[in-house]
Amino acid sequence: MNNQLFDRYFASPAMSAVFSDTGRVRGMLDFEAALARAEARVGLIPQAALAPIEAACRAEFYDFAELAEAIATAGNSAIPLVKMLGKRIAGTDKDAERYVHLGATSQDAMDSGLVLQLRQAVELLEADLAQLAEALAVQAARHADSVLPGRTWLQHATPVTLGMKLAGVLGAVSRHRQRLNELKPRLLVLQFGGAAGTLAALGEQAWRVSEALAEELGLDLPEQPWHSQRDRLVEFAALLGLIAGSLGKLGRDLSLLMQTDVGEMFEPSAPGKGGSSTMPHKRNPVGAAVLIAAATRAPGLVATMLAAMPQEHERSLGLWHAEWETLPELCCLVSGALQQALLAVPGLEVNVARMRGNLELTQGLVLAEAVSIALAQRIGRDAAHHLVEQCCRQAIAEQRHLRAVLGDNAEVGAQLNAEELDRLLDPAHYLGQARRWVSRALAEHRALSV
Repeated sequence: MNNQLFDRYFASPAMSAVFSDTGRVRGMLDFEAALARAEARVGLIPQAALAPIEAACRAEFYDFAELAEAIATAGNSAIPLVKMLGKRIAGTDKDAERYVHLGATSQDAMDSGLVLQLRQAVELLEADLAQLAEALAVQAARHADSVLPGRTWLQHATPVTLGMKLAGVLGAVSRHRQRLNELKPRLLVLQFGGAAGTLAALGEQAWRVSEALAEELGLDLPEQPWHSQRDRLVEFAALLGLIAGSLGKLGRDLSLLMQTDVGEMFEPSAPGKGGSSTMPHKRNPVGAAVLIAAATRAPGLVATMLAAMPQEHERSLGLWHAEWETLPELCCLVSGALQQALLAVPGLEVNVARMRGNLELTQGLVLAEAVSIALAQRIGRDAAHHLVEQCCRQAIAEQRHLRAVLGDNAEVGAQLNAEELDRLLDPAHYLGQARRWVSRALAEHRALSV
């Protein structure tokens, strides 16, 4: 995940560090050190062996290039790392070397190491989601009454508010925060089963070692090892996909509102941001592009995690391996999207006048529903719909405002006076429950933030 041109664009530096080679090796070594401490606690290995093992469990002591070469033939990262670890310990204490990795298997080290990385990833995601939720809450409250055209099938519909649109995103982010909190007890658990999941190598001490190891690592102890039951990781991957999708929705709408022809809302400007190599006037939605790209890439990665679930017997061939780069890539991808959202949302530039102008592009047609509903109460639904539809067609054909056409129509005039028509054709009076939706989203956000 390191030293790539697009890392900074598509991933946050903090998340990239978690899933760097150093982060991966550190996670496995932390497992090995904790295993030694746990086994020393229950008297399975001598206390004298503990210090040499712990001293050697530092990622900076190991040559990653050499490790990578060894992985190519070993089949996983733990086998050569444990060999390197043992060799280093033997250089200072040959007796201690015999107690390294006692009772564990390679997948125990790799999966538990991964869970330690995921714990850091979850903390980063929680912080970013909370920050994004607060930024969305501020903007939703600020623009609770900023009216703009609603759009269905990419065409103008009835009016909405920008606050309502942002509250929709806030609601999704709040649900993702709840989901993340709910899955942590299932995700952040120890993997420790030994060769085939029975921990037979540790005899009667197996359960005591498991309890001590979970305590040492600060992880929950699951009901049993999960070497080939991958639902925990896949659930997390699915949540990452959901987060990416919600951020992609934000990016899609933002980019559409930034179009030259629309011009209602923009990402905050900054020197060198969103320019073109040839066109000095361009202001491209570069942050929104990351949100959309992440939402486009995430489903394939989630699908890989799902496809890798039917793992054979007690240890998988190939399907487990398919997870190794997939889940870290998902984490990094979502982290990058969150960073771009955190750059965009707090500084959104909103053109309220342009919103109002765009509402008038159809010359009152976006409020035809309001007139139809009012008339339906007096002349019936079908008759009202037919009458307003005729007026809309006339307004389009004559390129006149709907208000003028309605005012000239005797049948409409017999039911609605001029004051009633003015009110019905005012977008501010046809916003329904928009403000309520904002208030409810804000209340849910505040409840989560307590």
